[in-house]
Amino acid sequence: MPELSKSGVFRSGATWRWPFGAHRATSWILTMLVAVLGGLLRFIRLGSPRAIVFDETYYVKDAWTMMLTGEPRDWPKELLVNGRKTPIDVLFAAGDTHHWYDTAEYVVHPPIGKWCIGLGLRLFGGAGNPFAWRASTAIAGTIAIIILIRVALQLFRNLPIALMAGVLMSVDGVGIVLSRTGLLDIFIMTFALGAFNLLLHHRDWARRRLRARYAIDSHARGARWLYRPRTHRGRASHGPRDLILDAAGPRIAFSWWRVGATVLLGLATGVKWSGIYFFAVFCILSVAWDAFERRAAGYRSWLVSGLTRDGLVAALYMLPLYAATYLADWTGWFLHRDSYMHDWARNHPGQGVTWLPEGLRSFVQYHVQMWQFHTTLDVYHDYRANPLTWPIQERPTSFYWQEISGHPGACSLAPHSQCVEAVTSLGNPLIWWLGSLCAVLGIVIALRRRGDWKIWAVLAGFLGGWLPWAQYMHRTTFTFYSIVLLPWIILAICYVAHWLRTRLKTGAWRLAMGIPLTAICLVSAFFYPIWTAMPVPYEFWLSHMWFSSWI
Repeated sequence: MPELSKSGVFRSGATWRWPFGAHRATSWILTMLVAVLGGLLRFIRLGSPRAIVFDETYYVKDAWTMMLTGEPRDWPKELLVNGRKTPIDVLFAAGDTHHWYDTAEYVVHPPIGKWCIGLGLRLFGGAGNPFAWRASTAIAGTIAIIILIRVALQLFRNLPIALMAGVLMSVDGVGIVLSRTGLLDIFIMTFALGAFNLLLHHRDWARRRLRARYAIDSHARGARWLYRPRTHRGRASHGPRDLILDAAGPRIAFSWWRVGATVLLGLATGVKWSGIYFFAVFCILSVAWDAFERRAAGYRSWLVSGLTRDGLVAALYMLPLYAATYLADWTGWFLHRDSYMHDWARNHPGQGVTWLPEGLRSFVQYHVQMWQFHTTLDVYHDYRANPLTWPIQERPTSFYWQEISGHPGACSLAPHSQCVEAVTSLGNPLIWWLGSLCAVLGIVIALRRRGDWKIWAVLAGFLGGWLPWAQYMHRTTFTFYSIVLLPWIILAICYVAHWLRTRLKTGAWRLAMGIPLTAICLVSAFFYPIWTAMPVPYEFWLSHMWFSSWI
């Protein structure tokens, strides 16, 4: 398998080369060109619709008051304007943004995602400007494209496959809609994907360190060797045996890559608690990679050393750093005395976790309330979707649907039809259906090959972003939560593409990749108007509703 040198060039034996003959600078230029494509799809007409869309009603107004007062504030549902009751969301979208109450609002998600939205408000024109409150999500979605390309390049060592991953991320509907809406979930996806990228860098660093140290240890005076029998289908073989070094090898628990990944995962959890599952899965996966790298280098007791010398040491600094990052996310809550439940402990002596200081006792009790909300939320909603159906996009979420007067834009082509605008959080069906199939095929391929570390990289997102929801089948959930799965749906496609590349001739492989990619891009072009609130005839919108569950 090619390995990455310190200079960043892939090495195979004594030959230095980049995949497909591409220079490192070329790979970055092409990466940025794909990111520009994805960025255009996200930023063009970002201010449309000029309205509070779906759950923007919570996060955008919270972000605005956090920027002005430090904490989210309560808002009225509606106000009397010129003798008529007007929803507060309509007034806010029109620029009338100063009607919050002095009371702190009970919010059920940590604050980092709303601070990110607030930063966009600060930098791009303030409230009343939909572009401003969606700018941060568009930036996060564009950054995710860049990260995914680099992740795919590290995994598969093939630039065309990596660029394909970026194109798929650029044109997918869930990625586009969540990048163009002031919600929180895009930030979880970007932070988690960034952390995964850093853990892949840690793996490359650990491999280099182990092999460099092995070259020294194996030539040291007094080096001792052991025999490791080769196995065949789980049984010991009587054939040749591997020679392994009777030494523990260097510690590889600490690297700045792993520190950075821990901080990003703490930030992901500071957006929504579902980030904790990514932290758990990624930590276990990273330690397992360390152990297998010890085995590949040729050291003895690789599993025990991986768990004790690396795993335990990593836990000793990653867990406190992760917790500290999460607590730092709540700095504003601790600093502002009028934050929600800030004085709960003082007003409820002898209740809660009594051995904690007052501030932390209030903080813990606030989290107890948040936990109760999330675990008991089972109200009916028209777009409620079972988590098991997310990968196939069985019940997409309608963020916005509005009949409009006149016949602007494409509606002029059908002057006798009703004109509508829609924002539907529906992934490109070909990407999600093909990706779900490839995830299953990938497992089969890995089993037939008797193991492949890349399959765990592909499945990591499913384990951290999807499987935990199986314990909350009763909870009200929505398909747009699946944005956190999008990178790994795409990596599943890349995994199968990489496998096909080793079995098909170059021309056949390019054809096998080119036809589906062209079809996917055409489908995205077809769906783009109903992802971005373009005015279209009602019949055109209806032609996109392939199944009754999509309406």
